[in-house]
Amino acid sequence: MKLEVVIDEVEVKDLVTHCDQRGHFREIIRSTDDFFKKGFAQWSQSLMFQGVTKAWHLHKVQTDYFYVPSGVVRVGLCDLRPDSKTYMKKMDFLMGDGQSSIVVKVPPGIAHGVKAIQGPSLMFYMMTHEYDPDDEIRIPHDDPKLGFDWVSGPLIR
Repeated sequence: MKLEVVIDEVEVKDLVTHCDQRGHFREIIRSTDDFFKKGFAQWSQSLMFQGVTKAWHLHKVQTDYFYVPSGVVRVGLCDLRPDSKTYMKKMDFLMGDGQSSIVVKVPPGIAHGVKAIQGPSLMFYMMTHEYDPDDEIRIPHDDPKLGFDWVSGPLIR
């Protein structure tokens, strides 16, 4: 199922998986991809145990690229850029095992969070800038103006 992108400048790259009797090969990203034209300054990994929620934060300058190779995480995005045509629009979707194989690009000004719903879950993420605590803005997971319930499950479709 293709992920519907409703937030301006959030992008999704569908990945191709080549399977055979030995397992599979999946190319994640190339430096020549238009999707990845901003390049990267840091590559990080997060291991999350089932039930762990990490939400919310956003960046003033940094763009993130998310990939989940194992486990399942629920991803929440909310556009907090006041001048954006998708201001306050939200996205709520799953990444990882049994989901479409994708990389998600999260630009500056988009609040993001994740919850490991099947774990442990691994998330790899590349960043266009090295970690700078001054670039990170934290928001409480239950901030009422975001209107996002991390306790409930994703919508049934």
